[in-house]
Amino acid sequence: MPAPENRFKAALSRGETQYGCWAGFADPYPTEMLATAGFDWLVIDGEHAPNDLRTIMAQLQVLEGHHSAPVVRLPMGEAWMIKQVLDIGAQTLLIPMVESAEQAQQISRAMCYPPRGIRGSGAALARASRFSEIPDYIGTANDQMCLLVQVETQAGIDALDDILAVEGVDGVFIGPSDLAADMGHAGDSNAPEVRRVIKDALSRIAASSKAAGILALDHDTAQIYRDWGAQFLAVGIDVVLLAQAARGLMARWRSDD
Repeated sequence: MPAPENRFKAALSRGETQYGCWAGFADPYPTEMLATAGFDWLVIDGEHAPNDLRTIMAQLQVLEGHHSAPVVRLPMGEAWMIKQVLDIGAQTLLIPMVESAEQAQQISRAMCYPPRGIRGSGAALARASRFSEIPDYIGTANDQMCLLVQVETQAGIDALDDILAVEGVDGVFIGPSDLAADMGHAGDSNAPEVRRVIKDALSRIAASSKAAGILALDHDTAQIYRDWGAQFLAVGIDVVLLAQAARGLMARWRSDD
């Protein structure tokens, strides 16, 4: 029995557009609710949300059997962190602040068993192998790993072509807010200079063998990014969705006073 198919990776390889949402509550209950909306992918965020290994695992568990594929974002591309989240069952990782081909190569190697990589061979006791129920897990897992790297600084943009040439990188995600800040626009991703860089980056990624990704919280901008080449597109953040709905509801009642 081989490792489970990574449906998200397979969809990207077929060129299908994948719409996603950020899961930032660090709890399985709202993440399971998000899955009922039918998003193609959900980001379990370990960079800016208060997730730890156990909360990430709990969310992976509740997403089993749902259409929404889990994408785990780690705070950094450390090999020991990658090993832990892969062993609890993650197959797709989103790694922030990648600025060189060498960095992307190191992350890719951390996601694979030897000889392709350096992932520790402890799958016998891991949830990923269904606790040894999948006898061929170690021999087949590498092909189901999906690595998405975030390019969100000028240094990353400068190294984009080299990053795109790295074997083992499946997609490149442009971080518009961090990129804007790094370019001196204080998170304003609508600044003309920033938009030009984003358009060029998405176009270059889309023209390569990798998938292009990005986040946009308003519909018009998301459509523009899709037209520029974004294939895996995050269109919402659960925390923001709830906050906006709650504030809008209260504002309507205040206006009736």
